[in-house]
Amino acid sequence: MTHPLGKLDTTDFLRDHWQKEPLLLRQAIPDFTPELGIDDIAGLALDELAESRLVRGSYPEHDWKLEYGPFDEKTLRSLPDKDWTLLVQDVEKHYPPLRHLVEAFDFLPRWRVDDLMVSVAAPGGSVGPHTDQYDVFLLQAEGRRHWQIAKDFSGELLQGTELNVLNSFESEQEWILEPGDMLYLPPGIAHHGVALDTCMTWSIGLRAPSTADILQAFGEWLAAERGEGARYADPDLGAGEPGAELDEAAIARFGKLLAGATAKGPDFAEFLGTFLSRYRLAHEPLGPERPLDPGGLTAALGEGHRLRHNPWTRLLWTSAADGAKLFAAGSSWPCTRAFATAVCDAAGLEKSAPELADQNAALLCELVNTGHLYLEAPA
Repeated sequence: MTHPLGKLDTTDFLRDHWQKEPLLLRQAIPDFTPELGIDDIAGLALDELAESRLVRGSYPEHDWKLEYGPFDEKTLRSLPDKDWTLLVQDVEKHYPPLRHLVEAFDFLPRWRVDDLMVSVAAPGGSVGPHTDQYDVFLLQAEGRRHWQIAKDFSGELLQGTELNVLNSFESEQEWILEPGDMLYLPPGIAHHGVALDTCMTWSIGLRAPSTADILQAFGEWLAAERGEGARYADPDLGAGEPGAELDEAAIARFGKLLAGATAKGPDFAEFLGTFLSRYRLAHEPLGPERPLDPGGLTAALGEGHRLRHNPWTRLLWTSAADGAKLFAAGSSWPCTRAFATAVCDAAGLEKSAPELADQNAALLCELVNTGHLYLEAPA
């Protein structure tokens, strides 16, 4: 896969643009030819397992209408000639050969990359001016799209629609993107992209959990892992009139109780690994019908089978006192750093599989039997 930043060095990009400034990259991927066409994306929008949306309307008319898939062929065939956009999430998971495009962004932490979303639009199609609270790379795959962005804008949202569309928008910069061009936008930049002709845009979105997301998930994890935990206690309670006041001493005790429960350390790293290795959509991994044993794994690899990542499993690892902790879709296993690094490397897994089987065949079998890895038969 061609480097997705064109001639720009990753060090310069991270220093000057990442989470700081928008960046237009002309021919970021020269001579880019999409592996899936517009009809393929429309076909995926018919699949009940795919997350898809249809947005109709335009700005500044604000005649927006949002529909959720799966759709039927009649609906898609009856769409008008303009002012609609069809969006499909997680395309690289439904069509695993496209993972190479996502993996081209490995200069960023892999657990940060969320998915490849593809939008197909008729002339005039858009989702309205809006902001995203995460980084996004917008790669033009087919046709042309007119992009406008602004840093200084009113955050007032249009009322009466599920879409987070800005009520008003004034462009500060604008460009027309053609196939192979890419626009990087950090969080919080207002942007509006309008199709100039029938076009397709591929969006690589980065994951950015909110504080609320983390606190909610951490609270649920603590309750599941530790049960009730310590209870509020006040052995230092002094004499006086208790009354109805929640005094400063009581507030401090509650603060200490929570601080003890949420203290950073091995437990917090375990939670983060569990939390960040899950995708937004939890498709339960399925293992083979017949569980694999170490002997069967060795034999399969010897016969030319290749180990592959389940596209719905996010793999990551953390350092531990005795080596590493490997995480996959919310589950974890202790292992060596070398094993964790190799298993998480999708591109190198095929070559390293025999060595990994020698190191820890039991764990490799468990990853296959729980559906996080799978064996691909030789062509």
